[in-house]
Amino acid sequence: MILAHLRQNVISHVKFTFCGICRVSLKEGIMWTHEDSIETTATPAQIWALFSNVPGWKKWNRGIEDIQIHGDFANGTTFTMQIPGDISFTSTLIDVRSNEGFTDETDIDGTRVLVHHKIVPLASGRTKVIYSTEITGPAAAELGPMVTADFPDVLGALKKIAENP
Repeated sequence: MILAHLRQNVISHVKFTFCGICRVSLKEGIMWTHEDSIETTATPAQIWALFSNVPGWKKWNRGIEDIQIHGDFANGTTFTMQIPGDISFTSTLIDVRSNEGFTDETDIDGTRVLVHHKIVPLASGRTKVIYSTEITGPAAAELGPMVTADFPDVLGALKKIAENP
């Protein structure tokens, strides 16, 4: 149901910019992966503060119209996100590690979407923020570009807010 709505209302509006790494493989069905990253002068703690404040994601992710977390920012907690086109879905937080990152997991009509948000301190004193995806299932190749198209813009906005609180 969500996938059909995405096909009808979102796919024609998605700009496909592939600044990161993208791969489609046929391992256990279809897997689509993608990665984007950015370096910042913000500390891991500053990035974590933005990541763990789910209602604040709208400030640096223009693709979110509304978002609500259903508990603490911890493993197993769900959040509901509404994106443009009146599309809502629920994701589950997994692998939540303070000041290191987290993963969210979403099932969209039988296709599993994992988005990893990693915080990596660099020897230079800077911090690298990495968004990577693993999408598996029948619609992986179709959903991949839709899910990841805005990653460069989202990372740029996150960097700007983190460096200028």
